[in-house]
Amino acid sequence: MKDHDTDGHSPGARYRLWPIGGRALAGFGATGLILAGVAGAFAYTGGYLTPGELTQARIIDRFQALNGVHPGFRRNHAKGVCATGSFASNGAGAKFSRAAVFAPGSVPVVGRFAMAIGKPFMPDNETEVRSLAISLRPPGGEEWRSGMIDIPNFPVRTPESFYEFMQASAPDPATGKPDAARLQAFLAAHPESATALGLIRARPFATGFANASYNSINAFQMVNAAGASTPVRWALVAVDPFVAEPSDPAPDTNPNYLFDALIARVEEKPLQYRLVFTIGQPGDPTDDATKPWPAERAQVDVGTLTLDHVEAEAPGNCRDINYDPLVLPDGIAPSDDPLLSARSATYSTSFTRRAGEAKTPSQVQIPDTQIPDAPASGTQKGS
Repeated sequence: MKDHDTDGHSPGARYRLWPIGGRALAGFGATGLILAGVAGAFAYTGGYLTPGELTQARIIDRFQALNGVHPGFRRNHAKGVCATGSFASNGAGAKFSRAAVFAPGSVPVVGRFAMAIGKPFMPDNETEVRSLAISLRPPGGEEWRSGMIDIPNFPVRTPESFYEFMQASAPDPATGKPDAARLQAFLAAHPESATALGLIRARPFATGFANASYNSINAFQMVNAAGASTPVRWALVAVDPFVAEPSDPAPDTNPNYLFDALIARVEEKPLQYRLVFTIGQPGDPTDDATKPWPAERAQVDVGTLTLDHVEAEAPGNCRDINYDPLVLPDGIAPSDDPLLSARSATYSTSFTRRAGEAKTPSQVQIPDTQIPDAPASGTQKGS
């Protein structure tokens, strides 16, 4: 294992890239009952692989083949809006982690809401996976970045299996739809994915970004002042009451209706989420994101995220941040989940490509927000 400093990471932030063999995982989106296509909740792949095996470039190439090339945009989670605010720790997290963000007090946050797909101009829809990414910046120069999605688990366990899924779900050029036989063959070969997809389908979608809750999916290790390590998954649980999207919602002709509703909601009053740890116990899988932990596991509320401002993506704001899950402060460490280092590697490749491209204004605009059509500053690496 190696720690790598990379351009644009704030002083003290730690960037870990673990070599993981021939593993690669691309993004994942949920639309309808079968999660077809390759709209993505995350983008993953292994790095520094041998010739003929999967690489970051091959995965990003596949994203571009399926979603098109959209200059300046993330190759996944392409349609988004920036949000800023603060995280107020209540001190309860300090029992598990010595990270400064869990000491009592408040730290600034730069966040991003997005649709989990690589098409930045795709109309909003009620069943696409949504994400919330945050960068917490306590005093002292360290940083904690986390990207979360609004489904309870991930559909695959390893990067290799997602690459297979991506191939199986690619649309047939003749019909524009995935081949059902190929998908069924994939699920037969990967029963853990069939089970995981069942759990995802069973969970209703929220009516918007504001009343959805967002899950880390991957496990991490919290390390406290005494050096004790505890496996944890976390979630940002919406304070706004959950309202389920109806099974047959009336069509909305506004292509940005979910984002417009989010903007209006924040203008009304600050948006809040509780940061909740789920505490793992011996035997709970930390290397398998397809399996939620038992519902009876202890949950600890460690503080409140407040987002009181939204703005369109522009140079210097969330557009140029890489929400790399391995940018971690002292007191939070990766688990043995093989997807973590793969996410980190692919985000970097995505950023390298979009950083050198002219920037197309975001589909999501906010009144009085100007988006310069200029190259990114390159001050942060992002997916």
